[in-house]
Amino acid sequence: MRLVLSTLLAFCLLSCDQLNTLVENAGSTLPPTESEISNGIREALIVGAKNAINETSKKNGFLNNSLIKIPFPAEAQKVEKAARDLGLDAQVDQFIETMNHGAEQASAKATDIFISSIKQMTLQDVYDIWRGDNDAATQYLIRTTSDRLRSEFRPVIKQSLDKVQMTKYWSPLVDNYNKIPFVTKVNPDLDEYVLDETLEGLFVVIAQEEASIRENPQARVSEILQRVFGYNDGNF
Repeated sequence: MRLVLSTLLAFCLLSCDQLNTLVENAGSTLPPTESEISNGIREALIVGAKNAINETSKKNGFLNNSLIKIPFPAEAQKVEKAARDLGLDAQVDQFIETMNHGAEQASAKATDIFISSIKQMTLQDVYDIWRGDNDAATQYLIRTTSDRLRSEFRPVIKQSLDKVQMTKYWSPLVDNYNKIPFVTKVNPDLDEYVLDETLEGLFVVIAQEEASIRENPQARVSEILQRVFGYNDGNF
């Protein structure tokens, strides 16, 4: 009986601030509601996608990022050497820059496509992402937006590549190189190469953003993100 009375007395002596802290701490152990999870996942995708687009579409966003910089096609290194042997060093360098600038310009077109896909998420999609791997949201966007992104990006990339002189040399160089016996043939479709690299680079950065939100409390820039991704230390 004395123990009960002592406990009650101690509770009564707590300040309002202390009581509020107890209530908040108790509430934080409760799992987020279905509505909170749905809103939190959608907000996470929007935040991550917008951050990735801002990062990749800024000036030199691809060119100065070693993870996503678009190089001369790996299977065409000998073509690059042949171009440099012809005294086209400046054109080759400008060509590499232009590929990356084209990717940056194309990335800026992705916002509406990502937002549309996020709005169309089902509740099952939401829970699969919440309970999924660190790149589950990125994989969702890859599945649901890649075709539309390719369609939107293609003309932007083509227009960018058409501006540089090196593009004029590309097809003849590749065609002549492919005529050499026993060499591994190079795909002469430069636009598709840059398009593939642009999509891959954009999703690499989105995956980084997603992992940051899941793992880094400071990356959870709103209360709903803290609630959904902070629950149980992120172990869903």
